[in-house]
This record gives sequence, structure tokens and C-alpha cells, in this order.
Amino acid sequence: MQLSPVKRLLGPLLSLAPLFLSTTSASAQTEERVVVTGDDVTSAYGAPGGLSRSRSAPLTTAYVLPPWTWYFGEIYEGDAFRHGFPDHTFTQEVEMGLPYRFGVAAEAQLERFNGGGGFQTVSLEGRYALADWNKIPLNPTLFAEYKFGVGTIRHEEGPPPPPGEEEEESGPPKVPDAYEFRLLLAEDFSERVEWAANLFFEKENTGDRGREWGFAQSATMPILLPHEQLKVGVEMEYKNFTVKDTRGDPMHSFVIGPTAAFRTSKNTRFDVSTLFGCTADAPAVQVFAIFSFLLGPGQEQGAEAPVSTRNR
Repeated sequence: MQLSPVKRLLGPLLSLAPLFLSTTSASAQTEERVVVTGDDVTSAYGAPGGLSRSRSAPLTTAYVLPPWTWYFGEIYEGDAFRHGFPDHTFTQEVEMGLPYRFGVAAEAQLERFNGGGGFQTVSLEGRYALADWNKIPLNPTLFAEYKFGVGTIRHEEGPPPPPGEEEEESGPPKVPDAYEFRLLLAEDFSERVEWAANLFFEKENTGDRGREWGFAQSATMPILLPHEQLKVGVEMEYKNFTVKDTRGDPMHSFVIGPTAAFRTSKNTRFDVSTLFGCTADAPAVQVFAIFSFLLGPGQEQGAEAPVSTRNR
């Protein structure tokens, strides 16, 4: 029996239909795995979600934000000294990611100490990542900040003197302007552990010309909850501080302790660190708490590809 011309034309195409359908089904399954797996945070140039939020942990910042993404952070720091009054610091931070791995930010800091309080500094920041994620080992990022002193010094760097031993002064000195440079490093290991480290140097322009350098680092990993909603780890910081008259006799502060981050929604996160002083010049306990919010363009359905598929 002879086939009609239409059947002779469509016959080869129909024979390829099962192969086409199986390939489409496999692609759909692969796409489904990409959408539902991973951290529900937009990636910055291929970085993991936890390292695409500007602040990896309360004391460590890492890499840059995705372009046109805004980061809003409310930061609390409480220092409990071995003697003297506790110190409370509140910081409001706003940062915006720009194209070509740039970012800009502004901060306002207030302090509450010994019954008094008010604004301390207003600062402007900028950062630049040297390459897309995983193109350079440890993904180095350059950070620069200028702080404008707008308040008065309520206690000097380090532990305050015991009550009744405060130095007599004609009046509280003004907070000096200062500049700071940091080298930000970050990496994710085995697609599980997120590590970040900051090397910093800060110098006051006037007054006793305080100078501070040191490092901070953190390592966190997701546990229990899906989509990396809960991360726990450890955080530490070392600071070396001197003034113009004590360059040869610096104050050493080293604190270390647990840190945790819980994403309350796709765009919001709550971080807390409780750090314990290991040197005489360090606070006995430092507590950090941060509530942050991300606002900006996101990927489809707000999910990011798994770490194993990034940069492909």
C-alpha cells in the first residue's frame, strides 16, 4: 500500500517525536532542580546567597551586593566591661549595589553610655570587588570609608575607668573625623561552609590621632532548615589600638564566640553574635544583633541556582 505524500513527508518527523519529548522532559526536570534548590537570595555575580548580602556576619562584611539591590540594616552592639558602665551603640546602615561590582553605603551611629547619648558619626562607604565570584581565590574586595564626627566622646577606646576615677576635663572632646580601609575576603568551601575575613586599618585625623588595625573573620554553615534559613558558626575579632602618645604600648582586644543567622523571610534576616573577651583590654562580653532587609530585582521565583551550578 502506497503512503500519501503528506504521510511520506511527516513520517521522519513523527519518528523523532519520542526523542524530542524525552529531551524536553529531562530539561524540565533539570530546570526544576535549579529553581527549588539553594538559598532564596539573589546571587551577586555568582556568589552564594549568604555572601551576597553585603554583611556576612555582625562583624564581617563580604563581597558586594547584586546590582541595584538595596540593603537596610539596624545594628545593635552592647559592650559589657569588666568594670565601669556598659556601652550601647546603634547603627543604621543603607547600602546599594551598582553594576560592575561596585557598591556605595551610608551609616549613622548613635551611642548610649552612662546616662547620656546621641549621634557619634555619620559615614560614607564604597567598595569594589576585583572580579566575579570564584574568578580570583578568596574573592578580594576593596573597601574605603570616611567617618564624620558629629558628637562628643563619651569614653575613650577600650574599657572605661571605674566609677569615680574619670579624668577631670574642661568639657567632653569632639569625635574626630576618621578614615578606614579594609580588604574583604570571602569563600565558600565544599558548598557548605561560608567563610569571610576583613583586614582593616583606621586612623583619626585630629584629637589624639587614634590608630586601629586588626582583623575579623567568621565561618558559618546551614543546619536543620531547608533553603539555608538557619546558619550557625563562629566569629572573632582582634583589634590593636594606639594614640599618638602610646604607639609603643598598644591596647590588644580579642573576642570570639558563636554567631547565628535566621532568615525570617526571603528578604529579611536576623543575625546575633555573643562574643567573649580573651584579653584584659577587651570587653568581658560583646553582643551584636542585626535586623536586615534586602530590596531590589530578583531572579525568577526569587530562588538562586545551587552552588554547584554557579558560574556555568
